[in-house]
Amino acid sequence: MPGADERSPQPARRARRVGDAENAAGHGLPDELLAAQRPAALLRALGVSARRGLGQHFLTSLGPVRRAIAAAELGPDDTVLEVGPGLGILTQALLPIARRVVAVELDRALAERLAAWRAQAPQLEVIHGDILALDLCQLFSHRGYKVVANLPYNVAAPTLRHLLESPCQPSRLVVMLQQEMAERIVAAPGALSILGVGVQLYAAPRIVAKVPPGAFYPPPKVMSAIVRLEVRPQPALPVPARTFFALVRAGFSLPRKQLRNSLAAGLAREPRAVAEALAAAGIDSRRRPQTLSLPEWGELYVEAQRRHLVMSDE
Repeated sequence: MPGADERSPQPARRARRVGDAENAAGHGLPDELLAAQRPAALLRALGVSARRGLGQHFLTSLGPVRRAIAAAELGPDDTVLEVGPGLGILTQALLPIARRVVAVELDRALAERLAAWRAQAPQLEVIHGDILALDLCQLFSHRGYKVVANLPYNVAAPTLRHLLESPCQPSRLVVMLQQEMAERIVAAPGALSILGVGVQLYAAPRIVAKVPPGAFYPPPKVMSAIVRLEVRPQPALPVPARTFFALVRAGFSLPRKQLRNSLAAGLAREPRAVAEALAAAGIDSRRRPQTLSLPEWGELYVEAQRRHLVMSDE
């Protein structure tokens, strides 16, 4: 599921759980408003600051937390993955509801602070590490778990790709994203992007709510949104992901150009062969890539593969 702002997933490695031996002494499970009331002071005490390179903004408002929890429709038997728990305001809301909460945090100080809560919340597992480097099948033996998370803006696309392309997919994701990205994810043909194609291949997305900048610390300069993604039992198209997305990337390589030109350039193929594939798929070669629906991309893949414009994964 490629996107222009992605980081590539790293090779999977064993999950490293933060245990009680690493916990900072004296940290109990705090009042749920603690993080929201004084995030700057808490971050200073921990020696932590928001990472600009990740587009990191810590959630500090309970309103979006409640909306995300409601959208996730969690039950007492659910296992939940939270990516980037930060100050833990969402984690605190998940703990009384879910049977198991797995929180993956890249920052060591924040991970150790959360791990100290295990004394009062044994259902919490904290992993210090990069979600892109973790093998989800090590953490979850089935696909029934759910994801509820406030994703750092700059790594949201590769994180979604890692989760949706895993053989151990979640069944549902409720994530907070930059609003512009959320709109790209749910876009219909006419405004579809590589990201939209990639997400919609695996899941049915919808925007649940918009979140103002004041719900985060430091506040971002743009609006955010809560998006719910219902993961499909099977991908919407019976296509091999690697070569299908090679075709999609080629189609969007010159997004303002007609498909016959962008595909010929992106695939390094003769324009005539590309035009024949488009015609066989019933697609006007003068159309732009963002106008194609997901089924049309599927038809185009079949014709492109038949003509060896893209190679099969098999």
